[in-house]
Amino acid sequence: MTNLSHVVQDERTARMVLSMIVDPDDAVTGRLLGELGTLELFRLAERDDAVPGLSTVDAQVWRSQFQRSDTRTLEQNVVEAERAGIGTLIPGDREWPSALDDLGDRRPYVLWTRGTTSFLARPLSDLVTITGARASTSYGEQVAGQLASDLASAERIIVAGGAYGIEGAAHRAALASGDDTIAVVANGVDRPYPMGHRELLERVADLGLMVSEVPPGAVPTRHRFIARARLMAALSSTTVVVEAGVRSGSMTVARHAHELGRTVGAVPGPVTSATSAGPNLLLAQRLAHVVAHAGDLTRPRQPTETRSFSHEGGQALTASDPQAPMSRDSARSHQGSRSTLSR
Repeated sequence: MTNLSHVVQDERTARMVLSMIVDPDDAVTGRLLGELGTLELFRLAERDDAVPGLSTVDAQVWRSQFQRSDTRTLEQNVVEAERAGIGTLIPGDREWPSALDDLGDRRPYVLWTRGTTSFLARPLSDLVTITGARASTSYGEQVAGQLASDLASAERIIVAGGAYGIEGAAHRAALASGDDTIAVVANGVDRPYPMGHRELLERVADLGLMVSEVPPGAVPTRHRFIARARLMAALSSTTVVVEAGVRSGSMTVARHAHELGRTVGAVPGPVTSATSAGPNLLLAQRLAHVVAHAGDLTRPRQPTETRSFSHEGGQALTASDPQAPMSRDSARSHQGSRSTLSR
């Protein structure tokens, strides 16, 4: 068994190393982290004791992640991240966003940061997530940009994922109107992705904030994109979908927001436009309220009534669907969900 004990002698380093070993949003690790604490989790990984809640076979699978790790490489990665000026936030830090605690066992082990971390300590009502299609239309980009500009001018913070299309338009508009924007990325904060947005994301890191739950050097994967959606939803009081397919990452963000009791807004579009199918479906199912301009996000709104997300044919999404919301059974995480009003 690889000896990790001399590497993880304090809580912060332990969480940094954990993010280098285990993929984000791992249900078993999240549960054990909540039950045992970080340092005891590493001790358990190095022993042959029974793992609470796991069979012998499942325990071996879980431990195999730690056995494959090289302590020298992990130590070097920690040192290099610190030398590069990449910051970290862990639960208990003054600027740790308490909104992520609503995720319970599914909250991130650590946040890797570049930029103004004080944004994360602002009231939840100050943050608005804008998400949408990469293959957006000029209509969608214009609306997203105007929303972000007006909200940033009103000292709201725009959260997005740094992608092409709607999210890029939101970041650019926010930067032009006060620099208050956060990019939540599915890769290391030292490796801006997509490459076509490298300059934009570097500006976000310099003037706003870039944040990730995966360590420096990490590349984006399908799982990491899906896992990131819960962070984009949890960090804000309101999620606004501006153009999206019915089965898309943006709809995943909206579903997580709905599950967390956050406000969900949608920009309506032509019924003939595939890029507006997602927002139009949210509105048709009364899972979101209409957002036409920033004024629709400045007054408190009660969360929409509890409903199940469904596809066009009316079939409810299940937890096995990668685009489905987290189930309340599998994510005890939402046991403390609160309804948050947009400002």
